[in-house]
Amino acid sequence: MASVDPDWALWRSFAAVVAEGSLSAAGRKIGYSQPTLGRHIETLEQQLGVLLFDRTLQGLKPTATALRLYEPVKAAEQSLAEAALVAEGSTSQLEGTVRITSSTVTSHYILPPLLRELRREFPAIAIELVPSDSVENLLLRESDIAVRMFRPTQHELIAKKLGELPIVACAHQSYLGARGTPQVPEDLYGHDLIGLDRSDLMLNAARAIGFELTRENFTMRTDSQTAGWELIKAGLGVGFAQRGMVRETPGLRELLPMIVPPPLEVWLTTHRELFLSPRIRAIYDRLAAGLTDYIARMSRRPSQLDTP
Repeated sequence: MASVDPDWALWRSFAAVVAEGSLSAAGRKIGYSQPTLGRHIETLEQQLGVLLFDRTLQGLKPTATALRLYEPVKAAEQSLAEAALVAEGSTSQLEGTVRITSSTVTSHYILPPLLRELRREFPAIAIELVPSDSVENLLLRESDIAVRMFRPTQHELIAKKLGELPIVACAHQSYLGARGTPQVPEDLYGHDLIGLDRSDLMLNAARAIGFELTRENFTMRTDSQTAGWELIKAGLGVGFAQRGMVRETPGLRELLPMIVPPPLEVWLTTHRELFLSPRIRAIYDRLAAGLTDYIARMSRRPSQLDTP
């Protein structure tokens, strides 16, 4: 094998293609075009003097050599990411960019008012918001701060539980006016239900509280959380949503208080090295305060709400 020291960009492209399985998926992951990734792979093969991928009709297939190289390259990528985090944590300026990821529902319907306040307080800090229902990698800087609906388990992360958001059955008054209001859980079998498509999450949650549903019980199905919410708002049937969002949306009504689905846990997460950065810490602390206040307000029962 030739004695070479390939540029790190070539190794990064190589690792992305192995991990993602194709040039197009790797390009979306790291922000390179397919032609650029293809050139990187060819250059790396030439410099190393080895074949890294078999070219097939299905795409690039890693060779045995590529699979052996992948683990040390991935470890090096992790080490470089950790070094970048340490450097980031040493900065003292309240300026720059903070990248926040959260679920699509939280990003679209809950965070915008909180981010408005953050921008007023920290005008020199730009905010990048990443609506995503997938798990973003904080260590590799795919995001700086994450709002999660589950407890993170990685030891490198700082995670704070902010509270729990109640989930309620609900429907728009236009739908209830046409179809009637369900009074007991069994009434739902005679209604149009809005639920998930390929995911079993809602079926399992219903089963956990003693209510048997099948996929066929849902006449409107989508795995997009935001699309499901819009279907409820449009009066297409009975669905389940966060109590706070239901209360703040004109025309929506909470239904069947005897049905109590498991609440959504809300966790705020960042990497422990980033937590030392004044810029990241400032946004983290303000988000924690704003979300905690929101959760407290939306967890109150109707009798506890302020009278207008």
